[in-house]
Amino acid sequence: MDPATGVVITHKEKEKPAPIEDLGAAVAKLRQEEAARGEKFRKSFEEEKNRKDVLNRKFDELFKQAKEDPESLTPRRKEIDWD
Repeated sequence: MDPATGVVITHKEKEKPAPIEDLGAAVAKLRQEEAARGEKFRKSFEEEKNRKDVLNRKFDELFKQAKEDPESLTPRRKEIDWD
């Protein structure tokens, strides 16, 4: 661009990325990505299967705490709320 006139004098297009040169390497990369996705899915699936047990244990623990000391789980009233 010419700064004096503000006109584009020359234009150069961006170079496009080269197409896949090594098809074997590209396939290997895709398989690695697929394996990583599969591993993430299996991990998420196992966590979801165990989620019910974890929630039940948390509930049992809080229930036990509530039985032992019911005052500890009740919210404290502010002095302003006593009216």
